[in-house]
Amino acid sequence: MTSSSTRLDRYISKNSPYSKSDVRLLIAQQRILVGGKPAESIRQLIDKFSRVELDGVCLQQKRPVYIMLNKPKGVVSATRDGTHTTVVDLIDHPEKHDLHIAGRLDFNTTGLILLTNDGLWSRRLSLPESKLAKTYQVTVAKPLNADYVAAFFRGIYFAYEDITTQPAKLEIVSPHEARLTLVEGKYHQVKRMFGHFQNEVLSLHRVSVGPIALRELEPGQCRELSEAEIRETGGLVA
Repeated sequence: MTSSSTRLDRYISKNSPYSKSDVRLLIAQQRILVGGKPAESIRQLIDKFSRVELDGVCLQQKRPVYIMLNKPKGVVSATRDGTHTTVVDLIDHPEKHDLHIAGRLDFNTTGLILLTNDGLWSRRLSLPESKLAKTYQVTVAKPLNADYVAAFFRGIYFAYEDITTQPAKLEIVSPHEARLTLVEGKYHQVKRMFGHFQNEVLSLHRVSVGPIALRELEPGQCRELSEAEIRETGGLVA
């Protein structure tokens, strides 16, 4: 059992006049529905997204929400900020204040950012073993060359943490522009990787996270993920 789940008998006792000892009989009489189906056991696990009905009355119905936003420059990756506009401020959704950010972007970094009320999903996206590819468009101050491509593929050593970055794919688009795909998200990683060459990052724009891509979204626009995008990333389709 996870900390976000509870047994059905405990849930019913907390959210109805019935005690835990009554639940077994309620189940036998098929008076409890979970997800539209008769409850199976007093030990059946209930989480915040389970639809629970007792005698035709809905005790809980909360759906998982997955939103993608094209973050503009100068917007804070936070749910609240006393000074700056936050990503949540840009979202028009009735459950916006229940959302949290799955993978932040720096103040001046633009592009794809994901928000959700599903903590298991956001943790899954951030796990190192998920190796979820993140792709960025990068503009730098000095011209790029094949040395960058080779170094990014080998991995770049960060002395402060005493680590070497995992192999990353760098595609040079023009002398000062590149497309970078990596599977990590260490602190200021992209800027530090180019900093290895004393090359300043002038702009950084995230275009995709795994199978989820910005495509037609304009800066400041958002939309809910499609069922296909949710399934491909392990989310719960309502």
